[in-house]
Formats: sequence, structure tokens, C-alpha cells
Amino acid sequence: MTGSIARRGLLLTTAATALTLGPVSFADAAPGREDEGGEYRERTVRGTLPAGSPDFVHLPVEIPRGVREITVSYAYARTPVPAGTQGNALDIGIFDERGTELGGRGFRGWSGGARTSFFLRTDEATPGYLPGPLGAGTWHIVLGPYTVAPDGLPYEVTVALRIGASAPAPELVYPPERAGGRGRAWYRGDCHLHSVHSDGRRTPAEIAAAARAAGLDFINSSEHNTHSAHSAWQGLWGDDLLILTGEEVTTRNGHVVAVATDPGTFVDWRYRARDNRFGHFAKAVRRAGGLVVPAHPHATCIGCHWKFGYGEADAVEVWNGPYTPEDEVALAEWDNSLVAATRTSKPWIPAMGGSDAHREPDRVGLPQTVVLARELSREAITDGIRAGRSYIAESSAVSLALGATGGRGLHAGIGERLPAGPDTPVTVRLEVTGAPGCTAHFVTDQGTLHTSALPASGTGTVEWRTTPANAAYVRAEVRHPGSVPGLPGAPAALTNPLFLGSGSAGAGGRAG
Repeated sequence: MTGSIARRGLLLTTAATALTLGPVSFADAAPGREDEGGEYRERTVRGTLPAGSPDFVHLPVEIPRGVREITVSYAYARTPVPAGTQGNALDIGIFDERGTELGGRGFRGWSGGARTSFFLRTDEATPGYLPGPLGAGTWHIVLGPYTVAPDGLPYEVTVALRIGASAPAPELVYPPERAGGRGRAWYRGDCHLHSVHSDGRRTPAEIAAAARAAGLDFINSSEHNTHSAHSAWQGLWGDDLLILTGEEVTTRNGHVVAVATDPGTFVDWRYRARDNRFGHFAKAVRRAGGLVVPAHPHATCIGCHWKFGYGEADAVEVWNGPYTPEDEVALAEWDNSLVAATRTSKPWIPAMGGSDAHREPDRVGLPQTVVLARELSREAITDGIRAGRSYIAESSAVSLALGATGGRGLHAGIGERLPAGPDTPVTVRLEVTGAPGCTAHFVTDQGTLHTSALPASGTGTVEWRTTPANAAYVRAEVRHPGSVPGLPGAPAALTNPLFLGSGSAGAGGRAG
């Protein structure tokens, strides 16, 4: 089966910006060859996607009864292009006979551009894909032309079926919602990680081992556009490690990490900012018990820059992996949002960090979000993140304690408010360990108002006196020496703010 996109009778679909190709049918196929896996049948489709193709192209496949395995492989031409011109990149995934409706039940897997082939059976599937019944009906292979060269994107898709009895479906086992923990304490976690279930190279077992080595107490499974890893952690959790389940929702207008959703939750990604669908899926994340966290909002990769705004955000990732100028921009933008929140008395959005680790030498836990929680449980950790009771550190060697005291002996910590009159003297105190050679900075709505070098050991205390009239909020940054003239050094740690003076606005403002 061959032909360009223009000759195949494209039909407009209802799932985001998508077009549908003519169907692939096995109904008239001659009997396939027999082997130890059963009868084998195969069909290949070739075509060319033109420049300006829609975000998603659906290839319908008519699946007959009695199929025990579906295998899909694909290839496409990486046409040479002039410098500065986008070349070809083609993603792939599949939906079953229940359909391709946006947010529907038909999703069966996505590997983006990380794999050239995948399979599905009742009992097993390629990582990134969901095992389960292979029902008869119209399935859809979904092609995602991420970028298309000016001369078009030639592609080839091969679908193979094995006919025969299916194995029993496995019982899915998900991580527990609570670990042993230390009662009310500061817990360290990494909520942005990738395994072989999307474009990572580590197995879940390798991630769990790396998390323990990094001194983490919790992690969040956040594969690109699939929840297949939710059931891949059996035997890897323990009293010392809480495993949360989520997804990195990777749209064409930015990425958002869904943190700690109910196991088995699928969050659709097939929309752009102009489609006005993000709010619907953000609410679905929260209904599933999760947090909505825009990831690396100023990343320069194609489709990574965040364009949905922050009205639905429960937190924002301001530090992604090794610190870069993109993170510095994200940090400055977030700080500006704190100023706006204090001016309008509206809820503020907490900051967090994540490693976005994919493979060696990416470090799991660089950075890590350190959360004050009543226990090591899914609910307590998400409550702490949502309330802004957290800070970000480059490793488990770095610890901070930020607090303020004022009139009548009142005290407030990170994410809290210290009630005090405009001219009431307030003492802000920062305790630091594990940051040799660093400098402490107190940042307010007026900018950085106090800086102090830490002792050579990296352990010390910094105090500063101010008033609510002079600083509506205070947050701390602990930074390494700068390596580029005119630019600040990378942080060893930074905190969410504590607020000074009267006011009622807290973090978030959305239902959990």
C-alpha cells in the first residue's frame, strides 16, 4: 500500500489537530505462514507527509478476531536539509478499538521517537505500551510528525499480526501510597525521571537504586505521554522509598509533569494552547489526586517552551537538571509571579526542581525537592508541595532551614506567613550545611537585599533584620561562585518564600 498523503483520502478527526489515512485491512489477506508463535500476517504502508502536516496522522488498522500479538515497526527518511532548517522527526503510538477520542479509553501506548518497533500481547507489551486484550475492530496507529523537512517526510509502517490463543492477562501491582518514613520531617524527592518506558535508558530497578544512592525518600514516575511504568515498580519500593505514579504530558506547546496521580491514570497530550483543552486535563490530573507542574518552562527544544500560562499550575519546575541559563530565566519569571501575588493578594505558585534524568551520566536527584510533610505518604508529600513547604537542593549533602521571628514571639517557616505590622522588626535566619565556598542571598519583592559569604566549611548561619514594609516576602538562595562574568553562580539550594505582614493569600488556591 503506497501513496502520498494527498492521494489517500484524508479525513478530519476529532482528536486535536489530526488527519486519518485510508485503512489497513487483513480481511482479504491470504493465510500467513505458520511458526511457533502461530499464524503470521503482515501489511506495509508507505507514503509521504508534506511540510505543514497536522500534529497527528491516524492510520486505521482493521484487527480481526483471534489475534494474540500485534507488532508495529516503522521507518522514515531523514532528508538532508540546509543549515537552520528543521529536518524530519516522526513519533509513533497506538490506540485500540475503543477509539482515539481525546482523553478517551483507547490509549494503548506511545514511544514518541524513542523506538522503531513495538508489540502488544495480552500478557506483555513493549515498555511504553499497555498489555491487555487485543479486541477485534478498528485500531489506530498514530504518527506524530514532530518536524517535517521542506521536501516532505517519506515513511513506511509495517503491521504484523500473529493469530492464536492469548495468554492470561497479568495482575497489575502498583506502589503503595505510604512508606515507613520518619513521621513529620523533611523528605527529599525527585519528581521528574525517565526510564525505558519512554526515552530513558535506565530500568525502573536502576532508577530506584540511583534514588537510594542519592539519599532520596520519594520519586515520581513521569514518562512521556504514557503511564505504562505505573505497574513496573513491584519489589522496588520499601519503608525507605515512596514511589509515586504520574506522567510527563508532552504537548507541542510545552511539557507538564503530572505528579502523584492515581495509578493507571492516562493524561492526554494531543492539543496545543490554542485548542483551549489544557484546563480540562489539568483538572483531570487534580481529580486523580495529582499536581500540575509545568516543566522546564523556558527550555529551547522544539515544543518545550511553556505556552499555556500558569493559571492551572500547582507548582512550577524552576530548576531542571544541571543548572543552566534557561533555569535562571525560569527562576526570575517565578520570582516576578511572587511579586504580583503579594501586590494582588492572590495565591502564589510554589517552585520545585527535578532532575529530568534519562541515562548515564544524568544524576538522579540533581536537583531534588525537599518537602516538609507530616509523613512519607502520597497525600502528605503532595500537600507539602502544594503549600510551598519545600526547598530545592543540588544533593542530599545540602540542607537549609529558613525562618523568621517577629513581634510577640511569632515564627514562620518556608511557605508560611509571619503576621506583623508594617514597621515591626523581623529577624530572618538561614541555617546552611553542605555548601562550601557558597554565598547566601536573601531575595525579596524588592530584589536581593542581603548577601553573606558562608564559612569555608559550608556550614553556617546568616541573620538579617527587616520589616514587612521593606520585604513582603523573603526567600533564600545559596549560590556557588560565578563562572561567567556578569552572571550569578549556579545555586546549591534555593527556597520557596516565607511572607511577612498581614495577608491571606497562600500557595495554590485550587482544590487538591
